[in-house]
Amino acid sequence: MSVSGPPLAAPADLTDLLRAGLSANPEGTALYALDGVLTRRQVDAACTRLARSYLNLGLKPGDRVASIMPNRAALVIHYLACMRAGLVAMPLNYRYTAADIDYAFDLATPAALLVHSERANDIAAVSGLARLPLGVIAHAGEIAGAISFEDLVDANSECELPDVAAEAAAFIFFTSGTTGKPKGVTHSHASMGSMVASNAQGLDLGAKDVVLPASWISHTAGLRLTFAGLWAGAMVDVARRFTPDELFGLLRQTRPTIAQILPAPLAALLEAQGARQEDFSSLRTMMAGGDKPSQTVVEEFDALAGVPIGSFYGMTEMGTSHSNTHGNAAKVGAVGLNNPGYVSELRNEAGEEVPVGADGRHWVKSPSMMTQYWKDPTATKAAFQDGWLDTGDLMRRDEDGYFWFRGRQKQIIVHDGSNISPAEVEDALTAHPAVAAAVAVGVRDEMHGEDVWGFVSLAEDATPVSADEIIEFARNRIGYKAPDVVKVLKTLPLTMGGKLDRMALKRLAAEESGSAHVL
Repeated sequence: MSVSGPPLAAPADLTDLLRAGLSANPEGTALYALDGVLTRRQVDAACTRLARSYLNLGLKPGDRVASIMPNRAALVIHYLACMRAGLVAMPLNYRYTAADIDYAFDLATPAALLVHSERANDIAAVSGLARLPLGVIAHAGEIAGAISFEDLVDANSECELPDVAAEAAAFIFFTSGTTGKPKGVTHSHASMGSMVASNAQGLDLGAKDVVLPASWISHTAGLRLTFAGLWAGAMVDVARRFTPDELFGLLRQTRPTIAQILPAPLAALLEAQGARQEDFSSLRTMMAGGDKPSQTVVEEFDALAGVPIGSFYGMTEMGTSHSNTHGNAAKVGAVGLNNPGYVSELRNEAGEEVPVGADGRHWVKSPSMMTQYWKDPTATKAAFQDGWLDTGDLMRRDEDGYFWFRGRQKQIIVHDGSNISPAEVEDALTAHPAVAAAVAVGVRDEMHGEDVWGFVSLAEDATPVSADEIIEFARNRIGYKAPDVVKVLKTLPLTMGGKLDRMALKRLAAEESGSAHVL
């Protein structure tokens, strides 16, 4: 049967996200970073000035504005300005290579790019810069020919802000799919607003909370928690880096009540000198995102902080459908219960619902659903069936309504919270003249979620080549998505149907790495 979360309250208004906090305490802190603090009044004024500056530059409602930014208060202000101006924010992974950026530009044709000046040399290789109608906007330094972000924020230009429709596009996020190339997941003001409201409601956020998203706010997980905190009138920490020094500094200075962290920084916290002397007592909820941390890390953090690590399950296409943040010892390992506004069904291959305790393919319905894959009606149609989103993941539901993740059917590798397509890795490997065939798989890793392993067979007449040379070749093509490990085999195993046997190679990688493998 269908399983529903609590009824969802009204969606958050992305054009007026600070409303509750401004009304209650305009001089209260909205954004806190170790290098500066901004009140709600300051953030509200800054994003209004920036929205007007964007429109006066010649940007029009519906135009896309790409960004390549690390976690900064400026990025949050940029997002809020885009929402007020009716522009479509288009965050790109900060680790994107020039080829990745060009692909995104070709698909979604942004009108401008906001970029941190430390990436100036990298973006110089992006051919699509020449096609940006309004060019580059530089933050925290100068880039030749670029507009200053700080000047735009400081300008006091006059311009009437538009009324923005609920169905208007708000964000385009790029996420990898099994076909290899990233898709442009498009969220409207209504769908993103529902996602934010569900987060705030599910975590019971309020004005007394301090929210610490120790994850990228260019990704949906970190962004929706940031927006949820602002919508609830809470203080939001901006973690510029995910190092122990940065996170412990925020812990001491702001006493966060809600935190979300990627597995690798979480493991680093546990290993950091002085961790045993830190005071974690302010935390009421600690969530691990990006991927599930190892049981060892979960137990060590619980022993250190006295706070159980909660888990959640979601996708860029729909937000967070399930959370397990209540500290129920019997449910450790579950992704949890349905969040407000989400309905789930588990189905077999025939499309029939499966009974409690059986594995089934997870289908979800919610007002938080994406509106489309940008310029890809075929993929959009394939993802939905009568309003239900096919997640492609296997789940099991117990008699208490808790859902347990059983495996990724879509084969995406999740490394440090970033989705990596096996097909894209395989394309990079097989581009090497010595490589005849390649398979990329994800291998469980305590720090990074999954590491990328590549298996290759060489062409018969190939010049001898080492695994390290192949890795370096791939890294020059696809950057951080390159394999961590490459194994050269005489031949790659095939299934009965003659296809490359990914599962056999995944098992082999798990055995060699010492990682547990879940079928």
